[in-house]
Amino acid sequence: MNVFLLDTNLLVALLWTNHEQHEAARYWFRSQRRSEWATCPFTQAGFVRISSNPRVFPEAPSPAKAIEVLEANLRHPRHRFWEDDVSFAQAVAPFAGLLRGYQQVTDAYLLGLAMHRGGILATFDASIANLVGPKSSFSGSVEILKSE
Repeated sequence: MNVFLLDTNLLVALLWTNHEQHEAARYWFRSQRRSEWATCPFTQAGFVRISSNPRVFPEAPSPAKAIEVLEANLRHPRHRFWEDDVSFAQAVAPFAGLLRGYQQVTDAYLLGLAMHRGGILATFDASIANLVGPKSSFSGSVEILKSE
């Protein structure tokens, strides 16, 4: 059974119906009925940070409300919590030579964590393909969702 680590942006899109990519996230999630999904402390904190940012959501909830929404969804029967049990340096080691800028750092860490756990990173961020070329041994470790 596949386990997908949802990156922060996918998690936000999935859990907030007013997010512009909510329908695409929901469609993908429903298509994965036989799979499990995971979060980690990093993606959970990112969810609360982005959700409560009024620059992202004009009617942003408080951090407490965002935590409440997150906790309710983490009780989903197919959810798995992944501890950050691999160091940053270990997680990004396979991609260290491919990192070209600060914007890839988080993606590389989440991809490395997913690989460490035997899972797949799920994201809308097509730029992650720069870390895992189509013929790379890592390409099966990421699923890039299509935006609407």
